[in-house]
Amino acid sequence: AVASLVFPSGIVAQLATGMQLNMENVVRIFGSKGWVLLPQPWLPGEDGRSSKIVVHREDQDKAEEIVVESESGLYSLEADTVAAHLDDGQTPPPAMTWDDSLGNMKTLDLWRQSIGLVYDSERPEAPVRSLTTCPLRVRDDSTMKYGRVAGVEKPVARLVMGVDNQTTMPHAAVMFDDYFERGGNCFDTAYIYTGGLSERLLGRWIEARNVREQVAIVAKGAHTPFNRPEHLRAQLEQSLQRLQTDYVDIHLAHRDNTDIPVAEWVDGFNELLQDGMIRAYGVSNWQIERVEAANAYASEKGLVGIAALSNNFSLARMVAPVWPGCVAASDPESRSWLTGTQTPLLAWSSQARGFFAGRARPDDRLDEELVRCWYSEDNFRRLARAKEMAEERGVPPINIALGYVLAQPFPTFALIGPRSLSETRIAAQGLDVELTPEEVRRLNLED
Repeated sequence: AVASLVFPSGIVAQLATGMQLNMENVVRIFGSKGWVLLPQPWLPGEDGRSSKIVVHREDQDKAEEIVVESESGLYSLEADTVAAHLDDGQTPPPAMTWDDSLGNMKTLDLWRQSIGLVYDSERPEAPVRSLTTCPLRVRDDSTMKYGRVAGVEKPVARLVMGVDNQTTMPHAAVMFDDYFERGGNCFDTAYIYTGGLSERLLGRWIEARNVREQVAIVAKGAHTPFNRPEHLRAQLEQSLQRLQTDYVDIHLAHRDNTDIPVAEWVDGFNELLQDGMIRAYGVSNWQIERVEAANAYASEKGLVGIAALSNNFSLARMVAPVWPGCVAASDPESRSWLTGTQTPLLAWSSQARGFFAGRARPDDRLDEELVRCWYSEDNFRRLARAKEMAEERGVPPINIALGYVLAQPFPTFALIGPRSLSETRIAAQGLDVELTPEEVRRLNLED
């Protein structure tokens, strides 16, 4: 296997590895003023022997050999370095930064992905192993907050785990285990995510951990262009097979189709309720007027109405739709309606896709999607105020953004899409941020 890497600094690296090919296991570094050779990069000074580095400078006729002596072997040096810094905890790393270590592993994963190499342990059907091999339990220090959705008997975590970026079973299992142990019990997925892989991974994890009755599944179907009421049942049947369950707790229409009367959507969802395939239903990316009309029809016919709305909602206003057909509920009129009806809001992109995570600066326009969807004068004013509150509380601004979503005068559930344990940990810290109504108004630029 061979690879070419380009680093942000402009350095280019060429790598090669083989299991059945005896290659030249050296490192050569070429620069503008010469070259460096490491004859034994993997096992330098093995068993305490000396090792060497060869340096050739362009202004010298002969290469220089630098001999490195050591009384200890390679692995002894590593072990002693770790031992000498155990009391320091996590910071600072003594020899190699955490980013370096994680960067190496991410690069190896990307290399394997680019050549289509999948280990048996990564396949959806592989055994779902945990880090501890112990049954899952909610940690004693959990600060999770819970809410209620009509039709769902169990309390629902207000920090909802998005199931849309995990592509291997080990990654999914570690992320889901950690979220569950933090008190999280609500998973948001959809028929179209990763071609069904997301649902299969979630279902495999739930089955392996035996936690079906302890978790709430939010599933979505009928996305454009297959967004008609008849698609709800057909896609839900496939989703249930992938999820290895006979019902989902909340089922959402993923996109609206305004060519279809709301009555047909309500009738379709109520048939699924009657058949026991769902416990509650809602809609995603619907205008408030359509939701009102659907609930009016349901009330008139004695049917079950919409239990939850899932539109974009965050401290930052969505300037342009992230995807076609997306609808936001951050405007004053929507907030007023949600407050008056107390309709639960499942807020997607609750943290504005990284706008409050240090990625947004007026002079940085490299991330075209971030610029298109979130860059505006008022959003940067909100960011500035979030930073002020964050500094006062000693938390990152993204925690203020999450606290804002959870501090609304109507039921809110923040959908997050962490890709690493550290991202989940940072998001969970936002549960501790309690904002007053005055602070919410200040973040809203209402003062």
